[in-house]
Amino acid sequence: MRLAPLLLLPLLAACNTDPTATTETAATPPTATPAASDTGALPPPDTARAKAVSALGDTLRVVRQRRNFSHSEGPADAFRLVFRGPSVLKGTAEFTITDPSGQVIFREMLTEPDLEAALVYELKTPTATPAEREAYVLRRIDQFFQPAQFQKPAVGPQATFPSSIENLDQATWADLKRRPGTIGFDYLKGKEDRQRLAWSPLKKQTVRVR
Repeated sequence: MRLAPLLLLPLLAACNTDPTATTETAATPPTATPAASDTGALPPPDTARAKAVSALGDTLRVVRQRRNFSHSEGPADAFRLVFRGPSVLKGTAEFTITDPSGQVIFREMLTEPDLEAALVYELKTPTATPAEREAYVLRRIDQFFQPAQFQKPAVGPQATFPSSIENLDQATWADLKRRPGTIGFDYLKGKEDRQRLAWSPLKKQTVRVR
């Protein structure tokens, strides 16, 4: 019975071990942390990309071009067309212009019919096959930002005021006519609706001038 204290010495030594060293050794490595899907927690929303998400489906095509627009010199603006949807013939395109500071100064949604409508002028037969329609839409997207579509000045000195354009006032039009350095961007929407955009220094926004 007197030998019992000697038997307890190893146990007492174990109880006096430094707990800090034990914690570091037993720490769970980062890879062992349960995923958000396992815990039921959702990741925080990415507000920076919220506008780039579309319920239509996957991104099918993206075209980008950097051209001067809001300023005739200096850093260029970013022109971008993102085409999304379940298929080419059921997609929608988002057309944006972003200035050098990162501010979106123009946004427009273009439907698949907006991009396909002019195909009628190229048809050799009464109708087009789905493959021909898809090829035409993709070609329109790929060629959306051609160099020839950027015009300078945006409004020529002999141009007449287009009264049919909504939200374009005489003062903005007259100011653009006095600025030979302004740049216009032309694009086709639908079958024959050729539009021109320009940056108005007077209104500090993108306006349609044709």
